Amino acid sequence: MTVEYHFPVSSTAAPARVDGVVIGVLLDVPGADAPVVAFPGCPGETGLAARTTTPLTREDIGAQVALMFEAGDLTRPLVIGRIQRLPQTSTPTAAHLDGERLEFTAEREIVLRCGKASITLTREGKVLIRGTYLSSRSSGVNRIKGGSVQIN
Repeated sequence: MTVEYHFPVSSTAAPARVDGVVIGVLLDVPGADAPVVAFPGCPGETGLAARTTTPLTREDIGAQVALMFEAGDLTRPLVIGRIQRLPQTSTPTAAHLDGERLEFTAEREIVLRCGKASITLTREGKVLIRGTYLSSRSSGVNRIKGGSVQIN
């Protein structure tokens, strides 16, 4: 896959020397050592072959890359990194269980909540069960054990 990307054309002449980082686009990865990039002020119409300090694959084509230039020369781009996309966190995570075991770990507490009911586990070892109606049923022995047990 090859990407065609056109940067806005500037009416001013391209600078003779470029210092600092320029953001460009990865157009192609024809070989492991020669990615093709385009950037604002690029002297080549179809991009330029660049050297790279980071591994790039065909899956990276179309991604933005950070470029510097050897000796400030626009014809000698050097890819110093790929601009990373931030992970999407707008939707809550859903868990699909296999029925074997599910373990949650937290530094301070874990809360399971549904409507007016909740179960809270704290790092001090407390288990708090809250709800408008609590039911405990067992086909065998139903035990309540503790240092002391208070009912009402």
